Amino acid sequence: MNNTIFSFPKPENEPVLGYKPGSDERKKIRAALDELYNIVTDIPAIIGGQEVRSGNMGTVVMPTEKDHILARYHKVREEDVRAAIAAAMKAHEEWASTPWIDRASVMMKIATLVSGKYRYLINAATMLGQGKTTMQAEIDSACELVDFLRYNVHYASQIYSDQPCSDKGTLNYVTYRPLEGFVLAITPFNFTSIASNLCLSPVLMGNVCLWKPSSTALLSNYLLMKIYKEAGLPDGVINFLPGSGALIGDVAFADANLAGVHFTGSTATFNNFWKKIGDNIASYRTYPKIVGETGGKDFIFAHSSADAHQVATAIVRGAFEFQGQKCSAASRAYIPQSMWPEVKRIVGEMLSEIKVGDVRDFSAFVNAVIDEASFDNCMRYLDHARNSADAEIVFGGHGDKSQGWFIEPTVILAKKPDYKSMCEEIFGPIITVYVYPDDEYEATLRLCDSTSPYALTGAIFATCRKALRKGADMLKYAAGNIYYNDKPTGAVVGQQPFGGARASGTNDKAGSYLNLIRWTSPQAIKETFDPASDYKYPFISSAE
Repeated sequence: MNNTIFSFPKPENEPVLGYKPGSDERKKIRAALDELYNIVTDIPAIIGGQEVRSGNMGTVVMPTEKDHILARYHKVREEDVRAAIAAAMKAHEEWASTPWIDRASVMMKIATLVSGKYRYLINAATMLGQGKTTMQAEIDSACELVDFLRYNVHYASQIYSDQPCSDKGTLNYVTYRPLEGFVLAITPFNFTSIASNLCLSPVLMGNVCLWKPSSTALLSNYLLMKIYKEAGLPDGVINFLPGSGALIGDVAFADANLAGVHFTGSTATFNNFWKKIGDNIASYRTYPKIVGETGGKDFIFAHSSADAHQVATAIVRGAFEFQGQKCSAASRAYIPQSMWPEVKRIVGEMLSEIKVGDVRDFSAFVNAVIDEASFDNCMRYLDHARNSADAEIVFGGHGDKSQGWFIEPTVILAKKPDYKSMCEEIFGPIITVYVYPDDEYEATLRLCDSTSPYALTGAIFATCRKALRKGADMLKYAAGNIYYNDKPTGAVVGQQPFGGARASGTNDKAGSYLNLIRWTSPQAIKETFDPASDYKYPFISSAE
């Protein structure tokens, strides 16, 4: 029996590889891209460790080459979801009682496999299936995924070591039990690392999971399931369920053993989950824990003291990397009137150099949006701006879906601060700029705070410290992650715990102990070494 008391030290972030021409990593990613491009992967459901093939098929295609099929997947049936719940509950008792250091070791093994043996394959799957450049895939499916795993075991050791004090004659301690039931993880297309973390953070804390992956991210997510198996994760701890979210949700939300939901996706979908759980609340064994990161209308706010080149760079990187399909992507900007001509000029120069193209073309900065529905949604906003008296398309504005779902990086100039694309989430390579009078800084900060229902990320640019403080104070509830003189994207695990409030989610901060502790059900234990044997207290007496 291992009675070692062990604490995982704070790790260092996984180094980001550069993929420069002639480098070894560039050759390896090319080979991995060729390998996955030239096969069609068959993706089954995985329930209790067994591959399940329904025969009801869906396809995974490349966003940048929409007629090229990367994979075919088997959609789960209602009976498959029920079987997955049974498999999860069967695995629950043994996994919950597994020493936490053993669970942590599995996580560390997964991190080792992803950072080494499978680094290029998982990056290639993310590039081809989810439309990411080499760099965007590297910082996501390699580095952030590994960071989540390594930092989470560090944070878990902190949580388990946080214990109450004990008086003489007693022993007090807290056990951090897993939840009593299963966790439903519903994961997005845009980050392979988030998909992994939504499953593995509850699992690290002893929970079991039903995983509904995004259909457009199935190639990378299926590879993750195989890595989990190789790392020693027991069968049934995670059950992989491709297919209809509505079908899976209906079965899972109606089950008495639902103990938690871990979600990243749209605000409307998350709101629907809350309603369903509320409708079924009397049937659950325990109140389900609901953790979600949802939409955003993330801002860049420049003061007149800001540097125009820095603001322009933040716009281009913050709005157009990964086609604006990050929850944190900059999608509205407030620029002072005196600065706008210079910012506009610099942004225009940058955009004139940017290439839109296939993920295998390493000279492309922008690729395609994820699917046709996303393309059509973006084009509706561009058509509205083109025909509106309240907006002007300054750069870009065109799309082409003949080969892939390509949208030009687009800058819209709004003539009023509540113009449609200043308020609504688009999730594409589109940013809307509102130009405000320099002397209306505080009034425009109030506009920024009240324009959108979301509160995920934001950036304030100023060299004047007083202006920076004022902006931070007035926008303190407008973003869960705020950046001073930097773009509002690129949170790093262990450095900027991520999450927002208002309509952007529950702000449980992925990449910190705050998220992990949500997947525990603490129990306080007191042991008395000399128990009382008489009910009377000293004050009980008629004597004075």
